[in-house]
Amino acid sequence: MAQTSNPEITSVIVRAPNWIGDQVLAFPFFHYLRQQYPRARITTVCVAWVESVQFRALVDDVIVLPRFAGGGVAAKLSYYERCAKILKAKGPFDLGICLPHSFSSAWIFKRAQIKKIRGYAGDGRGFLLSDSLKAESVFQLHRAQAYCGLLQRSQRPVTDFFGIFPENEFDPKIPGEVAQFDWEQNWPRSSPGSLMPSENVPIKIPQKDYWVLAPGSTADSRRWPTEFLVAFARRVAADRGWLGCVVGGAAEAPMGKRLCTDPELRLKDYTALGAIPSLGPLLTGAKFVLSNDSGLAHVAALAGANVHIVWGAGDPRRTKPLGPGKVQLSLNPVECWPCEKNACSKVDDTRLGCLRGIQPDVVWEEVKRGFRI
Repeated sequence: MAQTSNPEITSVIVRAPNWIGDQVLAFPFFHYLRQQYPRARITTVCVAWVESVQFRALVDDVIVLPRFAGGGVAAKLSYYERCAKILKAKGPFDLGICLPHSFSSAWIFKRAQIKKIRGYAGDGRGFLLSDSLKAESVFQLHRAQAYCGLLQRSQRPVTDFFGIFPENEFDPKIPGEVAQFDWEQNWPRSSPGSLMPSENVPIKIPQKDYWVLAPGSTADSRRWPTEFLVAFARRVAADRGWLGCVVGGAAEAPMGKRLCTDPELRLKDYTALGAIPSLGPLLTGAKFVLSNDSGLAHVAALAGANVHIVWGAGDPRRTKPLGPGKVQLSLNPVECWPCEKNACSKVDDTRLGCLRGIQPDVVWEEVKRGFRI
């Protein structure tokens, strides 16, 4: 796509998504935004837990919002004002783009006196947007496509470099492909917020064949039960004898420790050793990555790994990871699927049926067949 520029726009600020998976899906948006404004100063503003996955090769500055300490309406308003003052001090900005569909993202931009604010209407924020796009159909699109819809019309990709969007609709039969993702340039290990306290302890890559297990997810409706993970790991160990590397953040550390206590599973705990920028070589060197529908599934796919996802309540037409890694899913589309809820509303023996109906032996066969291993 040819580069264009708008001489009236010299500074752009983007409110980045709040979740790792959504931030990864915003990569095409940032790619095209930089093409649209090749000489503008582009700033992204984000919450702390996605700081390390801001695309440093495509933006000039990253502003991390302070954490909200909690409280009532008055505390929230005070927090929003504090955030707005931070952004205003970094400005002025000619254009602000809100990727989250939240009222607060538009409110903070408005209070920061950003000249032009673009976003999808909804959540009662239409009056805050100077460039408001209709939101009726956006929730039927793949999220990466929805983000790209916030670009100027001449820059909105139709058939684009990640290759999953035909002219009018998302086709789940076409695997996502990104032409190239430069991990070191976009997610350098030395970037602020990118490393945990163990920053001086490099992650050691196994010398023999190995696979990666990402057992975490923020929602229980997207987490394959632990006993299924154990059964899967036992099959891999019995059939191939490969080491399995369990990855995740501090929240997954207790699970990682538990999974690695059984020597028959041949699992090694890599949880909480470093933030995402430190995981690149481990992910790309694996025979495959098995993951829940989580941020790490998106990260691994963008890194170029072979990723097999045990898919729960989410809608893959909206949030299936991009590439360039090959992505395949195990699905059990029960009657209520995809509900897209974070917690299963069932209380009887059908609870989490979309996940419990996916059997470890079947997943292992799908992994072997799909990745030819």
